[in-house]
Amino acid sequence: MSAKKRLIIAITGATGAIYGVRMLQVLQAQNEWETHLVISSAGLVNLKHELDMTRADLSALADVTHGIHDIAATISSGGFKTEGMIIAPCSMKTLAAVAHGFGDNLISRGADVVLKERRRLVMMPRETPLNLVHIRNMGIVTEMGGIMFPPMPAFYNKTDSLMAMVNETVGRILDMFGVDVTGLYKPWEGL
Repeated sequence: MSAKKRLIIAITGATGAIYGVRMLQVLQAQNEWETHLVISSAGLVNLKHELDMTRADLSALADVTHGIHDIAATISSGGFKTEGMIIAPCSMKTLAAVAHGFGDNLISRGADVVLKERRRLVMMPRETPLNLVHIRNMGIVTEMGGIMFPPMPAFYNKTDSLMAMVNETVGRILDMFGVDVTGLYKPWEGL
């Protein structure tokens, strides 16, 4: 039996905790994937406020949970092989830390490791409107190989369901890592 593919899911204090939660739910149903979760303190506040979930509820969705200040965790080393990392949602504070190599917690350190090892980093920045420093930080991370994926719904599927919009974004991101996203969303097929 081959080893499971590992994917790091980080949740920060930006609004949109549902994105990280939904990714963990989808990955939990896939036997070939192992999830490593990190959530910030502000992320826990949003998790409770937006979804009425506790840390224990969230941890139950992940294979491994790491503390935000556990800089000695496996995911803080490039020798620990992963497929990459998704920060969903990504606060502007975390974006700035990643853009400038400020690895003061396990989320920004994990992202730094993913970038230095040339693995895939997808960040879902959640802020609007954007100021110039937000835009520049997105540009810096993009130049380093990261992917900026703001959660912007597609309207061509004509959905009126919030969960369908979440699933579409989650499906598109997980598809970048080769996760089976059958049934999560309908890709554009032309007119």
